[in-house]
Amino acid sequence: MKLILSTHNVTLTKAIEDHIMAKLDKVEHLYQRVVDARVTIEHDHTRVPERQFSCSVRLSVRGPDLFAADQESDLYAAIDRVFKKIEQQIRKRQSKLKARKQRVASRSKRSRQEAAI
Repeated sequence: MKLILSTHNVTLTKAIEDHIMAKLDKVEHLYQRVVDARVTIEHDHTRVPERQFSCSVRLSVRGPDLFAADQESDLYAAIDRVFKKIEQQIRKRQSKLKARKQRVASRSKRSRQEAAI
């Protein structure tokens, strides 16, 4: 997986990069079809203190891309919430695929049973 990490008004430290990499490893473990990830971290001094740090993540996958963004007063909290949103989107996509596969299998089984009668 290719990682594109960009910052705006934030100095990228090793701790921040390690935190993002740990979260991306967890996402990659959940969904192996991730092509690349774009993570953007911003710090806006003009906003109210509760929403100064913003983080956005775009995962390029087969089909529609996954995107999530969040704003918090703490940078690490913003990163955690964004990746939690991405994980929810991945779980939703996987459950839809699983339900579709089960629905198709159920229809084919029913048609075989009706043909045997």
